[in-house]
Amino acid sequence: MTRLAGPNAASGSMPAGPTAAPGRAAARRQMRAVQVVTLDGPNALRIGPVPEPDPDGRVVIDVRAAGVVYPDALKARGRYQDRPELPFVLGQECAGVVRSAPDGSGFAPGDRVAASTTAGAFADVVAADPASVFPLPEAVSFRHGACLPVNYLTAHAALLHRGRLRAGETVLVHGAAGGVGSAAVQLAVAVGARVIAVVSDDAKARVARRAGAHDVLAVDGFAPAARRLTGGTGVDVVVDPVGGDRFTDSLRCLAPGGRLLVVGFTSGSIPTVRVNRLLLNNTELVGVGWGALAQQPGYLHRQWADLLPLLQRGQLTPQIGAALPLTAAAAALHQLEQRRLAGRAVLLTAPDEPEPAPAEHEETR
Repeated sequence: MTRLAGPNAASGSMPAGPTAAPGRAAARRQMRAVQVVTLDGPNALRIGPVPEPDPDGRVVIDVRAAGVVYPDALKARGRYQDRPELPFVLGQECAGVVRSAPDGSGFAPGDRVAASTTAGAFADVVAADPASVFPLPEAVSFRHGACLPVNYLTAHAALLHRGRLRAGETVLVHGAAGGVGSAAVQLAVAVGARVIAVVSDDAKARVARRAGAHDVLAVDGFAPAARRLTGGTGVDVVVDPVGGDRFTDSLRCLAPGGRLLVVGFTSGSIPTVRVNRLLLNNTELVGVGWGALAQQPGYLHRQWADLLPLLQRGQLTPQIGAALPLTAAAAALHQLEQRRLAGRAVLLTAPDEPEPAPAEHEETR
C-alpha cells in the first residue's frame, strides 16, 4: 500500500463496512481504494489494493466517478460528527454502473446509477444500500451524476422542505460557487425563485452566473447590496452553508417572515446569534440536517423523484471545477480545504473513458 505524499499524490477508495476474515478477504477480488489510516488530513491518505466489498444485501456498483464534498475533508482530519473506525475508505457519493443488486431493490446489472454512502465512494467498486441508490438519466454523465446526491439532496431538503420556498420569492445563497451553494442556486431558479448569489472572487462569480443566479454580490457589503436589489424589502430565504462572521448580516437582510437556513460551517467558525433579532421581523432560524432526514424510510427516493424531471430537462447540472483521476484525491481535498475550487471536484476511476455528450441546455442561464 502506497502512502499519498501531498497535494499531487495518488489516491483511491472503497466502501465502508466490517473487516472480513483473512481467508474470506483473500478469496475476493482486489480493487483500488483511498484509505484514511491516520487523522492527519490529505497528506496521510493511502492508496492500495483492498478486497472488493461483500454485497451483503446491497447494490454493488462499478464506480465511474466520485464527488468530493466538504465532509470528506473533515473526515480525513477526524473533525466530522461521524468518525468511522480506522482505517476507512473516504467518499460519500458516486455514479457508475450496477454490477449486482438484491431482489426487490428495483435495480439490475447494467443500470446507470448515482449513490450516496456514509463512506467508501472513492473506489473502483462500492456497495450501497438500495435506499440511497438512484437511477441516473442517460443524458447525465457519470461525472455530473457523481456530484448530485449529497449537495442536490441537501439543497432540496433546505429549500423545499425546511425552507418552504415558493415561486416568486427571493433567495440569497452564500458560497454560491460551492457544492451546496451552486445546487441551491439551480434548484431555486428551477422552482421559479429569484436568486442573489454571494461569492468571494471573480472566478466564483462566473460559476454562480453559470448556475443561473440572477444577481451576484461580493461578500463584503452583501447585506446592504441585497437590500438595494430588493427595493429595501430584504430577501425571503438565506441559504448559508458557510457560517462565520457573515451570519448576523444574513439575518439583517431578511424580509419580514424570512427564513435563514443553517446548512453548514465551511468557514470553520460556528456563529452565535442574539435571538431577539428573530422577534424584530418575525424571522426564522432553521436548521437543515439532511443526514437526519435521510434516515426516514423512503425520504431519499422521494427527493430524487422530485429532482428527476429537472435532471431530465437539464435544469440541474453540477458546476464542475476540477475533474481529476481517482489517484489525485489528496490534491482535490487540498483544493477544497484551501477554498481554491470554483465549482465541484470529481474523481474519475477511468479518466480516458468516453462519456455521453451533455445535454445542450446544461447551463441554465
